[in-house]
Amino acid sequence: MSAPSCSHRLDACFERLRSQGKRAFVAYISAGDPNLDATVELVSALERAGVDVVELGLPFSDPLADGIVNQLAAERALKAGASTAKVLETVAKIRSRSQIPLVLFTYLNPVYTYGFEEFHLDAAKAGADGILILDLPPDEAAINQELRRDQGLRHIQLIAPTSSTERIAAIATQAQGFIYYVSRLGVTGEQVEVAAGIAEQVEAIRQHSNLPICVGFGVSTPQQAATIASMADGVVVGSAIVKCIEANGSQPDLAARVEQFVQPLVAAVKALH
Repeated sequence: MSAPSCSHRLDACFERLRSQGKRAFVAYISAGDPNLDATVELVSALERAGVDVVELGLPFSDPLADGIVNQLAAERALKAGASTAKVLETVAKIRSRSQIPLVLFTYLNPVYTYGFEEFHLDAAKAGADGILILDLPPDEAAINQELRRDQGLRHIQLIAPTSSTERIAAIATQAQGFIYYVSRLGVTGEQVEVAAGIAEQVEAIRQHSNLPICVGFGVSTPQQAATIASMADGVVVGSAIVKCIEANGSQPDLAARVEQFVQPLVAAVKALH
């Protein structure tokens, strides 16, 4: 298996963290919530808080894998005028001030409507580093020429708790950037307890890939983040941050409030060695 090129922001980020013996903190927000200008400021706030990678949700009217918190965020973003093209413009604005790795978190419909190849080229040109298409199985992409990958974006793959050994192997060998292990069944959203079996599943995935493995879905407290990060290469926090944005969206110091909320989550992950 070839080593990743460290000229790529996402690869370089994980290489640096691995060399330092540190875990990654990946933060998810919905692009355009409460508006696209705020998104630029929020990414800066997340970077100041110590976030390593930002996932930007592409607003979509039918986000089947998302819980109510992220569904409402997408709805607010769409009502505020967000579109696929405008999100890519926002990525370019973020990139003009920051080199933090950006992953676009989306469904196939908006990408396909925009034009699959055109979206990849435009997203890479704008400064995105990766893409996670929730409802595009890797085997489907492999047999459809029109769904071919552009090398500018790393295609992040999801692995679920119910994935068989054969399925894990098939997905892991096609993954790029990092592997996103979904810690529990169902949709996104905060949970009271950390899901069982994470350590075992992460080890099972490691048998088939040397890519970093980040775990998400349901992480909402510093203790949960630290527990999960101790078993993986990184942790993904989304709904808890989106909920903070929802609660403070009308406040002039929204970015500062989100930064303050995220700092202890990041600190709990970074305390691990």
